[in-house]
Amino acid sequence: MNPRLNPLAGQPAPPAALVDVPRLITAYYSESPDPSIPAQRVAFGTSGHRGSSFEVGFNEAHVLAISQAISEYRKQQHIDGPLFMGFDTHALSAPAFASALEVLAANGVELMIAAGDEYTPTPAISHAILNYNRGRTTGMADGIVITPSHNPPDSGGFKYNPPNGGPADSDVTKWIENRANELLRVGGADIKRVPLEQARRAATTHSHDFVQNYVQELGAILDMDVIRDSGIRMGVDPLGGAGVHYWPRIAEHYRLDLTVVNDEVDPTFRFMTLDWDGKIRMDPSSSYAMQRLIGLKDRYDIAFACDTDHDRHGIVTPSSGLMPPNHYLSAAIDYLFSHRSAWRADAAVGKTVVSSAMIDRVGKRLKRTVYEVPVGFKWFVAGLVDGKLGFGGEESAGASFSRIDGRAWTTDKDGIVPALLSAEITARTGRDPGEQYRALTQELGTSFADRIDARANAAQKAKLGKLDAQQVRIKELAGDPIEQILTRAPGNNAPIGGVKVTSRGGWFAARPSGTEDIYKIYAESFHDEAHLRRLIGEAQTIVDTALAGA
Repeated sequence: MNPRLNPLAGQPAPPAALVDVPRLITAYYSESPDPSIPAQRVAFGTSGHRGSSFEVGFNEAHVLAISQAISEYRKQQHIDGPLFMGFDTHALSAPAFASALEVLAANGVELMIAAGDEYTPTPAISHAILNYNRGRTTGMADGIVITPSHNPPDSGGFKYNPPNGGPADSDVTKWIENRANELLRVGGADIKRVPLEQARRAATTHSHDFVQNYVQELGAILDMDVIRDSGIRMGVDPLGGAGVHYWPRIAEHYRLDLTVVNDEVDPTFRFMTLDWDGKIRMDPSSSYAMQRLIGLKDRYDIAFACDTDHDRHGIVTPSSGLMPPNHYLSAAIDYLFSHRSAWRADAAVGKTVVSSAMIDRVGKRLKRTVYEVPVGFKWFVAGLVDGKLGFGGEESAGASFSRIDGRAWTTDKDGIVPALLSAEITARTGRDPGEQYRALTQELGTSFADRIDARANAAQKAKLGKLDAQQVRIKELAGDPIEQILTRAPGNNAPIGGVKVTSRGGWFAARPSGTEDIYKIYAESFHDEAHLRRLIGEAQTIVDTALAGA
């Protein structure tokens, strides 16, 4: 057994694992961050600012300061269209939404929020921004999504999406982060704020039907007719997330045989099975967290799940159970670029440096350029907007792709659309994506891959993020000559925040997480399982040496 694997992984969450929601929300309001302590400052990682109110990492003071900073950034950049704002089902998300609303309304921001405080998935926000801004050059819209994604129930998160609809680039988040921390240092004296009821009644606060606007356009990106006419049986588990009320609307609107296997919303997420480390984590790519849906795989022709803000997908097939994200991305890319004739002939495939080399082989087979970038969906935004990328995907089960006509759908990750694509693939080809992937391996070779997550403190993460080629003092990788030692991505030459070592027979990469206190080792072999274990062992030695003394 992996020594890092908790013995309760994959088991139902026991009472002791459940977050104390009243205490968590009390801490949100009662605890005040000390900006002289790095862990209590505003810090934007790959997906916004995240933390827990128990650790004074996500508290009302943080949200007020970030909201004021965003208001000032919008004014500085002359972004004066509406701001679309939504939140997910984490316990801290609704309080943070209320705090942000008070500040944004006080600053005169035109707000678009869901009626009745309906939960709003990340892709619905990105979709709304792009739809509003299409054809405009002034009065542009932007957005905020209040979510820590798939992170544990005691987490809170806050993301800003500028007018391009995708995750904000580092120059934007650094400005917001610096201004928010400056506001914290002066005790929030410059933060404008009005009472919640006044903010809700403000002339600048408007209701927007995110559900209807998103659902009615799904036929522009997916062949919903072929899914319906095939009569395939689908099951979906929203994992208690923000899309919980979207799926019934999708089924009704398109007359699909789609069953929501669990529509429960509970901020403790007590219905989840524990993840690898014994924590509750709504990760649809984790076999430990997905035990419930995996157990139902034979009831449906295809089943799927999404994480809490519905920007990640997990695909469960009768033929292979839960598909590893890289397997599904490879099958999806092969299908899409063979069935989307209106896409640009030079539209490329976007992947991250830690995604499977099988994607490179699929791209070569399709005669498509593969654009390889660091981890972070922001790197795909420009290509998705102008159509240079037909598809962008991350190994962590996040992806988006173009509409059928080649225009942009979303520029942030969308879990709903890739999930439904698995149904389109099954309906049109008569084979589920697991069978499609197996056919690829027969032609392109079998991949053996794994990812190791391990705990790391801030100092260790910083050291690993600065690892350079000179610290990798090996000439061979698991018996094969080393071809490349990368600290910058081949596609855009941006730093990858770690290192990737490649050979003809495999590769590994090591990097700190941008959202949690862990580091990750990724490895893939095209030889066999034993070769994969050698790759991981050699990678672990390099990482252990790099972290020594941190």
